Amino acid sequence: MLGNPQTAFHVSTRGEYGMRLMVDLARHWQQGTVSLHAVASREDLPEAYLEQLVAVLRKAGLVNGKRGAGGGYTLARDPSAITAGDIVRALEGPIEPQICTAEGDPVLNCIREQDCGTRAVWVKLQSTIAQALDGMTLADLAKEKVTVA
Repeated sequence: MLGNPQTAFHVSTRGEYGMRLMVDLARHWQQGTVSLHAVASREDLPEAYLEQLVAVLRKAGLVNGKRGAGGGYTLARDPSAITAGDIVRALEGPIEPQICTAEGDPVLNCIREQDCGTRAVWVKLQSTIAQALDGMTLADLAKEKVTVA
C-alpha cells in the first residue's frame, strides 16, 4: 500500500474557503465591488465565515472593502500580482512542515536537527509546496480551465 488517504496533505477550511473567495473576486476583477452575500451564494459558503476571512485578508493587504450602498470587496492588486502562496500565508501562517514545529512555531535549536534523518524530507516538501503555491497567481486560478503540470 503506497499511501493512506487519511494522512494526505491537509488544508483547513480557512484556507480552502479563503482561496475560493479570492478566486471568485479575481473572476469579477474590475467589475466593481463584490458582496460577500454574492460570493457565498456562488460558492455555497457560509457568509458569516467569509466575513471573518475577509477581515484577515484585508489586514494582509490582499483585499479592499467599501462600506455602504454598492459596498463590497475587491482585490487590492491585480490578480496576476497575488499568488496562492500569499493567500495561504495570510490565512494559515508560514508554509512549514508541522513535524518541525511546536505549537505552530518553528523548533529552533532542535537537539535532533544535526542528526535528523528525516528533516531533509520535510524541508524539501515545504520548499516544493511553497514553490507550487507561489507559482500560481489568482489570474491563473480564475481561468475557466486550469491546467496542472
